Amino acid sequence: MSQTWIISGPPGCGKTSWILNTFKNHSGNCGYVRLGGYSEINLEQAINSKIDFAFLKDQIPNLLDLSSSKLPLEVEKENILIIIEFPQFFIPKFQGISGIDLRVIKELEINNLQPNKYLHFGRDLELPIKDTLDFKAIESCSIDLKKNIWDPASLNTFWFELVNGAYGDVYRAKALMNLPDGRYILFNWILTQKGSQYQTLNQVAPLNGRPERHSEIVIQGKNLNFQLIKSTINNCLLSDAVLEHHQATLRNSQLQTSRN
Repeated sequence: MSQTWIISGPPGCGKTSWILNTFKNHSGNCGYVRLGGYSEINLEQAINSKIDFAFLKDQIPNLLDLSSSKLPLEVEKENILIIIEFPQFFIPKFQGISGIDLRVIKELEINNLQPNKYLHFGRDLELPIKDTLDFKAIESCSIDLKKNIWDPASLNTFWFELVNGAYGDVYRAKALMNLPDGRYILFNWILTQKGSQYQTLNQVAPLNGRPERHSEIVIQGKNLNFQLIKSTINNCLLSDAVLEHHQATLRNSQLQTSRN
């Protein structure tokens, strides 16, 4: 039996982690789509980030991307669990399906999706509430970093500065970063947590140039210095020449190891 759920909540409440665990406990096919959400007065939504799908796909390789044009065919798969992730600042006025934002209903109708379950962080007891914050004002900054690779030491310094207020009051920061040794790392920070979370993903890029996979950083907070953030990031990224030097050293090291 197919199921279609909507999971909504404010930034950093744990939507994606909960969705991952739910997918892992489902015995059939799984499909995912993330909606962009709607900005409110003084509350700016982040752009429709692809970080969440890239992370979920890394953890569940067979996960179906239901944002594609093949959506109607995918929905017909037997025993599929479809989860629609939707960022939303406010608790819905009504319980269950009746509480879905009418604008979301229209989006779903266009994509032939009919939810039969709706859960919101901070309202429904099935969901944890530890990191559910009531935001009064928030700004958002999203930077596409595809094909960019970070200098590891500079990345560590930048992230430490970021979450400790050097670029404004950061409530939420999430990123997928490429490193020169081919690693793909998820960075995650929320005001309510003790320290940042780091997870090295399963994908490892070959040591021969810039990977095509998604890379991005999303920052949400107040009084953010967008220009300083962007200029600092640019200074942390490797040029083609420096990247080739790093990768050549790593390739030679791997070659020597295989010979021994």
